[in-house]
Amino acid sequence: MPSGNHNPVNWETWVPEIHATLIFVVRDGQILLIEKLRGIGEGKINGPGGKIDPGETALEAALREADEELHIQITDAQKCGELWFAMSDIPHIHCHVFRATDFKGTPTATDEAIPRWTDLDAIPYEKMWEDDRHWIPAMLEGRTFDARFVFTGEQIQHDDVVFDTPSRWRGEPRPSEIPFVS
Repeated sequence: MPSGNHNPVNWETWVPEIHATLIFVVRDGQILLIEKLRGIGEGKINGPGGKIDPGETALEAALREADEELHIQITDAQKCGELWFAMSDIPHIHCHVFRATDFKGTPTATDEAIPRWTDLDAIPYEKMWEDDRHWIPAMLEGRTFDARFVFTGEQIQHDDVVFDTPSRWRGEPRPSEIPFVS
């Protein structure tokens, strides 16, 4: 739904119950997605990711999740955005999103995920979370974003997506200021 709808969430006082990450490998006209086999979003197509463990940075969690879910070691992750989800029937989530182009290893199916290389012009948005179509195209263009969504079930009731600005990133550096990990 358009962001002009009434926003029922006060984002200044909203507190996420889960801090999480997503990471997308993009290269040669394709994006590495996963079919999620368990947990939140089971059965959906997404990028590798998951909860940030205590004492872990968002970047460390994204790299760990890619290794756990696909047995790949990403070598050039760069933060590109943040997602804020106020959910009706699952815990509220604050998610850090990373993009990469290179990794070591071979994407391998695990008990958590099945890897799916997908052409950029054939991303299966109909099998993904509804919000993905709002920010993934901008991420693929190299743009940064800060996106907030209010969900009832699996449907967006309100969205607020801001591109090319870090103003709401609560003191974190701009994505362009975060160095690639080597």
